[in-house]
Amino acid sequence: MNKFRQGRVNEAARQTLSDILRTVKDPRVSSAFVTITNVNVSRDMKFAKVYFSTIGGVPKEVKTGLYSAQGYIRRELAERLNLRITPELDFEYDDSAEKGARIESVLKDLGL
Repeated sequence: MNKFRQGRVNEAARQTLSDILRTVKDPRVSSAFVTITNVNVSRDMKFAKVYFSTIGGVPKEVKTGLYSAQGYIRRELAERLNLRITPELDFEYDDSAEKGARIESVLKDLGL
């Protein structure tokens, strides 16, 4: 699969997964504000690494809730995206926003 198509699939999967997460009924996911920050689908389309961040929820609990609802999320993804193969989903917490805020506060304390 060429890089242009893979990029389109990654972006389409990110947008679709963001929509699907609004319909998940698991309280660990629905009570927290979960954002899909990035999706990396493998070249063979069998696996997808889904990066998420959360506000108002414990990342470990949200990740457990996402894995609990994985069957529903994958089925909805298959229905909404017309792909020959629906990838297996692997959820990873993205803490880049927290790291950015920490760096910003250190720079502010230094007066920069």
